[in-house]
Amino acid sequence: MTARVALPPEVVVLERGWLSSNNILFLGREETALVDTGYATHSDQTIALVADRLGQRPLDLLFNTHLHSDHCGGNAALQVRYPRMRTRIPPGEADLVQNWDEEGLSFRATGQHCPQFRFDGLLVPGQEVILGNRTWQVHGAPGHDPHSIVLFEPQSQTLISADALWEHGFGVVFPELAGEPSFAEVAATLDLIEVLAPLCVIPGHGAVFDDVAGALSEARERLEFFVRMPLKHARHALKVLMKFKLLDARSMNIGEWDGWVQGTPYLDAIRMRFFPTSTLEQLSSEILLELIRSGAASADREYIRNC
Repeated sequence: MTARVALPPEVVVLERGWLSSNNILFLGREETALVDTGYATHSDQTIALVADRLGQRPLDLLFNTHLHSDHCGGNAALQVRYPRMRTRIPPGEADLVQNWDEEGLSFRATGQHCPQFRFDGLLVPGQEVILGNRTWQVHGAPGHDPHSIVLFEPQSQTLISADALWEHGFGVVFPELAGEPSFAEVAATLDLIEVLAPLCVIPGHGAVFDDVAGALSEARERLEFFVRMPLKHARHALKVLMKFKLLDARSMNIGEWDGWVQGTPYLDAIRMRFFPTSTLEQLSSEILLELIRSGAASADREYIRNC
């Protein structure tokens, strides 16, 4: 985070790597709260980071901006560590969480992991919530995920943008990959952010930033490119999913990698929709080679490794 970015004094941003989302901790006078919890394999680190900041205080509230595994994977561990903590999620997938439907929640299809967690309430767009000592607005932010929300505090003009806006882009538009047109929803969410006019943005990944106009301009250029070139977006999505797996595993032998590729239904669903003339083996090999050439991965005769 750059020195010029001024956050409300009760807000602590725990900036994480790209496998885990950022965690936003609120140290209010009466209650503490955390927004987003990172990926499951980083749960111990998440708990240690939060506990170090809280000291002897409990964690009272947990909010999720959306239910991708890198944003809610630490929920279960935090619920064990702080059993009286109340958890609130966006309403769109509440039934899936209640019934713990891993297929509906996308964890199984993407080959990712998220331990089962509970929730106690909902974050409904149009509501206001207390985080720290301030009132934050809940806004729907569909696009990257149809059920995602963002949080905005009008006094300080601070936005928690999740994956709707990063300093240099936004998250993969997953509904598009399933044949559900959503690029227009991304555009509408970017327009909403412009109307809110934040002075400071806490993204789901990467550093806090204050050049909001620049970020919006870059995001819109990226969106226009994907609208013109949907195959590029689909290929980018495959690369992101494969890189995510390597970030998680760090190293896999060739057999394990091939088993994951063939056993992850979402990869083949993208292939069938956008690249039907290629086999999954051909397509995944091409994208892995791109990751290696870019320095994001390495491989020898036995192992594939994250770099």
